[in-house]
Amino acid sequence: MGKLQLTVLGSGTSMGVPTLGCGCRVCCSTDPRDNRTRPSVLLAYADRNVVIDTSPDFRLQAHRARLQRLDAVLLTHGHADHILGLDDIRPFNLKQGGPIPVFASAETLAVIRRTFAYIFEGSGGMSTVPGVELHEIGSAFELFGLWITPVPAQHGDMPVLGFRFGRAAYLTDFSAVPESSKPLLRDLDVLILDALRDTPHPMHSTVAQSLALVEELAPRRAWFTHICHDLPHEETNRRLPPHVRLAYDGLQLQIEAEELEALR
Repeated sequence: MGKLQLTVLGSGTSMGVPTLGCGCRVCCSTDPRDNRTRPSVLLAYADRNVVIDTSPDFRLQAHRARLQRLDAVLLTHGHADHILGLDDIRPFNLKQGGPIPVFASAETLAVIRRTFAYIFEGSGGMSTVPGVELHEIGSAFELFGLWITPVPAQHGDMPVLGFRFGRAAYLTDFSAVPESSKPLLRDLDVLILDALRDTPHPMHSTVAQSLALVEELAPRRAWFTHICHDLPHEETNRRLPPHVRLAYDGLQLQIEAEELEALR
């Protein structure tokens, strides 16, 4: 398959940065990398586009990335900052002439059915609704020739999923990674992972905790995401190891994808 292009669509926390009503130095920063929309990434490979999480900023993110088609959605969990942009897939339904597959855990799919009940009511109204095909996942699966491996983690007491694809993995919104998931996160060129802030949080990994995990898993490069307004981009990067950096909206990475076949 060759290379896969990963674009960080959003690198911010649930409130985004700038945060509404905040006048802190990060929210008032002139560095565009401190302007963070809600967390999401785009995988582009084999003429396909797959989005991980449809944040409330999905429409803006899709415009910014000049997204012309959408072939699938992967969901990490059912919190609002990861799913509320699902309604904005409608233009792709109309353009492509059919539903878009959505892959998630059983728990997340239940949240989708409740939150977007109007999609599934079948009332036949005059307004358009998103067209989706829901697929429950619990183990590795193939998607357009790419092997996707779900990586279970904990977000406080809530189970969530990260995803491995090729020699990269994306693991947002976690406070703990079970020992059973760590083998799925080894031998990576790129690891993108939650690092909310320096001070402890019951549902998120801190900078120090994520640095410890990076040291344990030993990816070639690591990028922190789901970043709140406590962390100024340039200043934080200066205190991180050379192979670890804060992600930012619009960051693009090239990922080796062909080695996925070996993971079957």
